[in-house]
Amino acid sequence: MSDKMNIVFILSDDQGIWANGCYGNPEIRTPHIDRLAATGMRFDNFFVATPVCSPSRATFLTGRISSQHGVHDWIREGNTGADAALYLEDEVAYTDVLAEHGWRCGLSGKWHLGHSQIAQHGFDHWFVHQSGGGEYNDAPMIRDGELIKAPGYVTTAITDDALEYIDRSAERAEPFYLSVHYTAPHSPWTGHPQDIVDSYDDCAFDSCPQEDMHPWAVGHPLSEGCLGNREMLKGYFAAVTAMDLEIGRLLDRLEENGLREQTLVVFTSDNGFSCGQHGFWGKGNGTYPPNMYENSVKVPFVISQPGAIEQGVVQREMVSAYDFMPTLLDYAGLPLPTGRNLPGQSFAPLLRGEGLGRDEVVVYDEYGGTRMLRTREWKYVHRYPDGPCELYDLVNDPDERVNRADDASQVERIGALRGQLEAWFARYVIPERDGRDAPVRGSGQLRPIGGKWKDDPRAAFAEK
Repeated sequence: MSDKMNIVFILSDDQGIWANGCYGNPEIRTPHIDRLAATGMRFDNFFVATPVCSPSRATFLTGRISSQHGVHDWIREGNTGADAALYLEDEVAYTDVLAEHGWRCGLSGKWHLGHSQIAQHGFDHWFVHQSGGGEYNDAPMIRDGELIKAPGYVTTAITDDALEYIDRSAERAEPFYLSVHYTAPHSPWTGHPQDIVDSYDDCAFDSCPQEDMHPWAVGHPLSEGCLGNREMLKGYFAAVTAMDLEIGRLLDRLEENGLREQTLVVFTSDNGFSCGQHGFWGKGNGTYPPNMYENSVKVPFVISQPGAIEQGVVQREMVSAYDFMPTLLDYAGLPLPTGRNLPGQSFAPLLRGEGLGRDEVVVYDEYGGTRMLRTREWKYVHRYPDGPCELYDLVNDPDERVNRADDASQVERIGALRGQLEAWFARYVIPERDGRDAPVRGSGQLRPIGGKWKDDPRAAFAEK
């Protein structure tokens, strides 16, 4: 094996930060995610850049925000077939950089960033879902460009493929990078191993109270069908626990091959999720207008490399998914791509036990016309063109129950926060990909915007 480290990046789908034992939930069983946290660093304030899957995944991969890479909603069409589109065709991913510097790159699981039948961005192994999710048994997958059915439980099928990749890589001289992108615990919350589902029969589910329906969730089919439904809660918890068992298989195989200390392992999710908290089921598009609640924008993030990263550390610094690409390349000793106007900064110093060297940390999010600025103490949400806007005092109101946007005593604060938010986005937005005035309603994106797609960007989004 090479002296360079290997990297395994595990990404779950729709997993709230609360849905992990190591984050303080005594009801849900995640012993292997907890094991990863015990052997590494757990981040308590890791934020995605968009609280919906496809744009969030694009930001992890490229280090750029939606109004730069042009993916603003989950990709509804253009994943397979003659009309498949390359959404990130003119982007530079960190896997491109890794491949250029000698890493072999593999992907097992969900892609959902456009054309799924061809390997892209430095990947030489490509076993992916045909779309973005669906039934958990006999799932539609792609291997070597061919549309297939993967027999059995898809979470296990993804792991089996990843284990084969690890075994092959252990025998080669080059270092490897492996993305393991589960579809769990995304809906549907049926079809999961029955013994795991039944094991939650007596769970009180105190960790996800079924609150009165949020007024912005009325008519939303997910909330209408799931709020107060114990079977859906059991299914969600079972999906997480079943995935956790597969993560344990990955860690075991790295150890069996003598690769654990040579391998950086990352676990995170593409967006958060609410299972009844705040009165809705879903993420940023679980309400309309879209929401920026903590449960939607904050995700688990655990990173481990025994012998290199101190073990059992809880990190409370605020960091974002747009910081991940700079961090990974910095940690690997690789250069950032030039000319990309990246908004993030490396937090690799934290992994080395050092400080970030900055006093104020501010996190920014966008989802169409909904934009967020979050400091340690305050969250401001501005919705274009005309609201509603939100302001939360996170010190005294961490659950975001009292919106102070109309509080006369906060006029000066709101003005300053709005100015700061608009200045930040003005610095990074690519005008032809600007999502601020795009009709993003949570119903999906139909094709790329910007680049060679010169038509009206409004036509790229589905109506709600």
